[in-house]
Amino acid sequence: MAQAETFTVSRADIRRILVVSGVSEKNIASLFSSMEKAHRHINIIAFASLLEKAGVDRDKMTNVFRRIGMDDVTIRRTFDMVDEERISSETGRIYDATIEF
Repeated sequence: MAQAETFTVSRADIRRILVVSGVSEKNIASLFSSMEKAHRHINIIAFASLLEKAGVDRDKMTNVFRRIGMDDVTIRRTFDMVDEERISSETGRIYDATIEF
């Protein structure tokens, strides 16, 4: 099993990276709020999902991840896990449906 990596980025640096990537101030504030609730730590899958919800496309996300020090293999795995999580949640919604007669 691979060891989890931790990427430490200052608040000012992540703000600058997000602004350069075209993320609005409103969405940056929302991202920071989510991170504050998690004691300034966030899982990369959750972070990628938040960026997607903020309208950041995968090319821009790739640049964000590279700027914080992630390699391309880790970035690809991150996107794969985001996709798997989305598929699982969508499938779960289908299977959670009920029919009454």
